[in-house]
This record gives sequence, C-alpha cells and structure tokens, in this order.
Amino acid sequence: MKIRQRYTCPLEIVHDFLRGKWKTIILYQLKHGPKSLTELEKCIVGINQKMLIQDLADLIEFQVVNKIKYEGYPLKVEYSLTAERGQRIIEAINILQSIGKEYMNENGI
Repeated sequence: MKIRQRYTCPLEIVHDFLRGKWKTIILYQLKHGPKSLTELEKCIVGINQKMLIQDLADLIEFQVVNKIKYEGYPLKVEYSLTAERGQRIIEAINILQSIGKEYMNENGI
C-alpha cells in the first residue's frame, strides 16, 4: 500500500492504513487472540481470500498485525495484533463500535 508523503494532520496517516471495507473488521476479529487465515475467512462473511491476504499484508506493513509462521507440516500461520499499535487501535475500534450501536438503537436497526 502506498502512503502519501504529505499530510495535513496525523489522523490522515491512520486513515490511510485503515482505509478499506475489511481492515477494521479484521482487527476486530483479532482482538480475541491469534487466528489462522482459514479462521479469519470463516468469521468474516463476504471477504474473499485474496482481499484478506492483501489487507493483512497492509496491516503487517503498518505494524498493526503480526504474522507468525510455525515450522513443520502442515504449514501453520497465525495472525495477531501487535502489542503496541495493534492493541491501541482496538481501543479506537471499540469506541467506533459503541457509536454504531447507539445509532442502530436510536434508529431501530
């Protein structure tokens, strides 16, 4: 993912690496602990494997997600939130989720 070189505020940087339909949903799924690619595919309805892999790569690049490869056969790979940035972004996602819930309750959704 290409990052812009000029910004008017730091929020634009965070927006750049969370931009897209699936990234916040992927992060939300990882908040309960590490998951394999297959587990993420199963719990995120509507995402295809290509998009999931692409978004995970972006989140890894921005140090929000870790990718852990285990030795042996069959190959095992797990994705988890990074201790620093990944865990902190969950706080923001929880706030956004609560605002969404309030809106849904107010509008009978």
